[in-house]
Amino acid sequence: MPRSSPLAAVLAALAATLVGAVVAQARPTGGVAPAQELTPQMLYEFLLGEIAAQRGEPQLAAQTYVALARRTRDARIARRALELASAARMPALALEAARLWHEVEPDSPQAMQFLAQLLVQQKRVAEAEPVLAKLLAAQPTAAANVFMQLPRVLAASHDPAANLRLVERLAAQYPALAQAQFAVAQIAAAAGEEPRALEALRAAQALRPDWELAALAEAQLLERRSAAAAAARLEEFLARNPGSREVRMQYARLLAADKRVAQARAEFERILAAQPQDADAIYAVGVLAMQAKDYETAEAKLTRLLELGARDADRVHYTLGQIAEERKDWARAVHWYDKIERGELALAARMRTAQAIARQGQLEAARAYLRNVAASGEQRVQLLLAESQLLREARRHQEAFDLLAEALAREPDQPDLLYDQALTAEKLDRLDVLESNLKRLIQLRPDHAHAYNALGYTLADRNLRLAEARKLIEKALELAPEDAYILDSMGWVLYRLGDLKGAVRYLRQAWEGRPDGEIGAHLGEVLWVLGEREEARRIWREAEKLGPDNETLQKTLKRFNP
Repeated sequence: MPRSSPLAAVLAALAATLVGAVVAQARPTGGVAPAQELTPQMLYEFLLGEIAAQRGEPQLAAQTYVALARRTRDARIARRALELASAARMPALALEAARLWHEVEPDSPQAMQFLAQLLVQQKRVAEAEPVLAKLLAAQPTAAANVFMQLPRVLAASHDPAANLRLVERLAAQYPALAQAQFAVAQIAAAAGEEPRALEALRAAQALRPDWELAALAEAQLLERRSAAAAAARLEEFLARNPGSREVRMQYARLLAADKRVAQARAEFERILAAQPQDADAIYAVGVLAMQAKDYETAEAKLTRLLELGARDADRVHYTLGQIAEERKDWARAVHWYDKIERGELALAARMRTAQAIARQGQLEAARAYLRNVAASGEQRVQLLLAESQLLREARRHQEAFDLLAEALAREPDQPDLLYDQALTAEKLDRLDVLESNLKRLIQLRPDHAHAYNALGYTLADRNLRLAEARKLIEKALELAPEDAYILDSMGWVLYRLGDLKGAVRYLRQAWEGRPDGEIGAHLGEVLWVLGEREEARRIWREAEKLGPDNETLQKTLKRFNP
């Protein structure tokens, strides 16, 4: 069959449109203009508009079609004019086309939707309100859907307060519609009116007690203040609606984030009891089992997930590798990491593989492995940092220092290299290098919280320039107020300054945020000096379980001999 030319295709499409325009009679709704004569001028303008659109001249096409729509007052032409004006980024012309379409087809929901959206985009919210009210009244059965789409439409106005007033007035006309209250809640949240948003969400749930979306939205708002409050709200919902999978999933995630691991795992297990192949729940149970050191269950769940065809198989492989490391099964860890060939986890998998090789007493083989990984630019820096970490773990600090010095000779202002060499210099008592590197890093990255912290902590730990140390740590805390290691540094410098009560407050906060061997050593020491020796012993015992090889902890235990 011969292939038709692009122009022929355009003309064929035009013919269909033109014939429709000529023969169309006014519909009962008054939606289409009466029949009109197809004049040569009209044909010319059709051709001009379509050919301009085909040739990549959207502005000419839009202008031509809007002029034609004005003259013909045909709804189809007005709609085509709207499409072309929108594509040409000509908002005033698009609005004119939408008005024409709405005038010709006043009962068309599509025409009302486009007109309202364009009015909002052009910050004419007051003009949009009667159009939206008419749209809602014209489609009472679809009003719920219109309200659900309102927040997205109104987002273009960039005036949240005006949006809220508008939606509240519209919602007042539909007091029994839960979706109307939901729209109010979304707009109120966007306007920063959190109490109003919560009030509207609760009104929505009163109208629809089993509505998962409203319960999840309320929990999301509550979580900003308190994860426990959000979890409690979802627990109430589940008491009435035990079969709600989405709410139970979010409830379990909140419990996990709040470190209520056993409860979180039980909730995910309930989801699995109802839906044994729920991939999200299987993965969550596997990860939580790993955190609880139930490695057998963790591995069983994650391998089951692979059998089911995990969406993100690389992440599952990576987690299985971590489980094998926890079990000190280094060969199996390498097996899982080797399955990650590319993607965002590939580099991390290569570095963990090197660690697993080194843990088997093959440090040089691990270093050679890292050097043979195909990488460039920033990835090469990360691999070099991984190699220096292997050397530090082997207590070969001078070699790590020299390796980093060689890299810094090539890239003297590379932030990660500066920071890593500073930490290595501390092990060698090269405080001159530590201080110069960290001060240079602060110049390059004034928001690098850990640079301030490392310098401040080092000074505090050596009982040097304590006032300066405190200022550095205060700056770090200002940049990262919830970082457990920085909180630990603040507690430690206060201890050095003799403020034992202040020290305990910060160290407890650090320990609760991240139980760790070094933090436990510090907290235990301050408690011991305060005379709270039983608690100090308890903290040290817990810290030993978490980090039995931690150097700071072991030195502390030898000094106090508890």
